[in-house]
Amino acid sequence: MTDTAAEPLLRTDRLTRHFKVGGALSRRTLHAVDDVSLALGAREIVALAGESGSGKSTIARLLAKIYQPTSGEIYFTGRPLSSIRSRADLLRYRGEVPMVFQDPFSATNPVFRASHGILRALTLHRPELGRQQRYEEAQRAFEAVGLAPAAEIMQRYPHELSGGQRQRVGFAQALAMRPKLMLLDEITSSLDPELVAEVLNIVRELASEGMTMLLATHEMSFAREASSRVCFLDQGVIREQGPPERIFSEPSDPRTQAFLKRIIEAGRL
Repeated sequence: MTDTAAEPLLRTDRLTRHFKVGGALSRRTLHAVDDVSLALGAREIVALAGESGSGKSTIARLLAKIYQPTSGEIYFTGRPLSSIRSRADLLRYRGEVPMVFQDPFSATNPVFRASHGILRALTLHRPELGRQQRYEEAQRAFEAVGLAPAAEIMQRYPHELSGGQRQRVGFAQALAMRPKLMLLDEITSSLDPELVAEVLNIVRELASEGMTMLLATHEMSFAREASSRVCFLDQGVIREQGPPERIFSEPSDPRTQAFLKRIIEAGRL
């Protein structure tokens, strides 16, 4: 249970992100996120749920400082992220609030071994560690998410890992940073049901250990099973939020009702 009297671990105040679309002379603007005010307490698991294009991944990328807000502010442990100026402060924040993507190898060269990303991240975010210490920390993180024997799996290449193992590598890389909050962006997209169940088990294990997580997902069954609170987004706006049992059984917003009806009829919930 979150102490509502305490400062949230992270909160946003009227967070907004617009994108210019079209050519250089275009005046068209995409309102990806509009006036989103959200708070995450320590040890909460919050799902940003909605259709593709609803703004949930944009919010996650704003929180990760991949995107800059058009307006509004993000506060982490009470500090506005707009006050981050130095590279050292940015690296520190990204170590405390890492993002786990759909596929941790999607933006890397396939000739790199599974250990490459985590060792590089440790070099950037934990410079106090020596080379051997980084390797040992990477092994511990791999083992913590069920990648064992770690020494052997760390030497594999991406094509030698299953989809579930690849996703576990992403969790291991984030955990090695000793984070305060993990951002999970569409981590079950394109996975078959067996692998979704595997990823859900990882989230539950981390939750049982007190990890705070924000899940951006369009998979409503995953949002329902994994989170303690669901925020339903539509057209860049949070339409309603609450415990998953209420959101999925008695949604109050017409947009939420219509969306849930569609996915139930499609057999996706």
